[in-house]
Amino acid sequence: MERRYSEYTYEELRREVGELTDKARKAEQLGMVNEYAVHQRKMTMAKAYMLNPKDFKKGDTYEIEGDPYHTFYIVYRNGVFAWGYRKDQHGNFVEKKEEDRYTGEPEEALPISVLGKLVKSDE
Repeated sequence: MERRYSEYTYEELRREVGELTDKARKAEQLGMVNEYAVHQRKMTMAKAYMLNPKDFKKGDTYEIEGDPYHTFYIVYRNGVFAWGYRKDQHGNFVEKKEEDRYTGEPEEALPISVLGKLVKSDE
């Protein structure tokens, strides 16, 4: 039975990220796009458990890794997920788009490992 990342020690998480990196690299070289994406997502989650969620505070705005056009405003945290809103380069909240329609609900959850540099703090 597989264990949850929340049960891993920091060293076990580091080892897991290393193994997933190797698996992702091999999948990419073999052109296995779906398998590559699965390993990338697992790495993101393992890295999230290596961080301290208390370092990410309500009201703070962070860069989003891999998305230079948006920042992320945190409304609250739940475990290793930050719930909040994306903002565009002008500071406007961005609505989520699903299947070519807007949901009207911009709130979403991101693993804290995809949050980059702190841009603005409400403190």
